[in-house]
This record gives sequence, structure tokens and C-alpha cells, in this order.
Amino acid sequence: MSIQNHQVVAMKYILRDPETKEIIDQSPEGQPLFFITGLGQIIPGLEAEIMKMNKGDKGTVLVKARDAYGEVNPDAFQEIDRAQLEHIDGLKEGMVLYGQDVDGNQIPVVISKVSDEKVTVDLNHPLAGKDLLFEVEIEDVRDATPEELEHGHVHGPGGHHH
Repeated sequence: MSIQNHQVVAMKYILRDPETKEIIDQSPEGQPLFFITGLGQIIPGLEAEIMKMNKGDKGTVLVKARDAYGEVNPDAFQEIDRAQLEHIDGLKEGMVLYGQDVDGNQIPVVISKVSDEKVTVDLNHPLAGKDLLFEVEIEDVRDATPEELEHGHVHGPGGHHH
């Protein structure tokens, strides 16, 4: 039976740029990614395809930008006074800085333009607007415990320990 909502999945993955085949990210050797399905813990396009798989399956999944980190939002560019970033040496286009959202979560921002007076930062996710190619292997699948569902994360090996 294929993977169902509210199951814990242990998945190895390699994320590649679909055009260049360059590796963008991957699970560390011997350390699969653990997540609970149906809770939005991975990008929607990948989760939709994984839900068709079973323990032991391997596959390649192309996730379109709209089903990954979304399209680039032109309203997510913000111009700030360069003086606000004077404590950062070597400001340049493409540099990644980290800020906080309203909930205190760390978010990456990319510098998209630097002038003498202003710096333009891109608040889009760095992978927004990009299609993503995943090579996945489903190592294990089990039902999430009531406690894991209540807490919203995996407990035990590969997950959070209380």
C-alpha cells in the first residue's frame, strides 16, 4: 500500500538543478530525512509524488517551481539604506544574509543590488522560481504516534528527542 497521511517517512534524497544536474542539497550519508506526511513538512510537489510510493521504492521526481518554493514574487524585493548594513564587510550581489520573520524564524535573504546609498534584498526563498529534480529512496515508513502528531514532529531516531 502506498504512503498515507500521518505516516513517518525516512527518505534519502539528492536535490539537483534539472538543467545542469548540479547537486543543490542532499541527505547526509547514512542519515535519511525523517518527516510526517500531511503536515506540510516538505514541499508540496515532492510530497504528492512520495505519497504514490512505498517503502523501498526509488525514483526521480521533477517538481515544478509552483509546487516547490513558488514563483519569484516581485513584491518580495526590499530596498534598504546601506547604512543599516554597514557592519557587514564586503556587501555584494548574490551574497546571502539571514534575517528573522515575524515569528522569529531565521530566513535567508539574497542581496540583489548594491549601490552607494541603497541595498536591494530579495526576500524570496533562494530556490523560488526554480524547478527541482529529486532522486529519492524511501527507506522506511511507519504510522506516526499520537504524540508525534500532537507535537508535529518525528520522535526517536532521526527525529526530535524529548
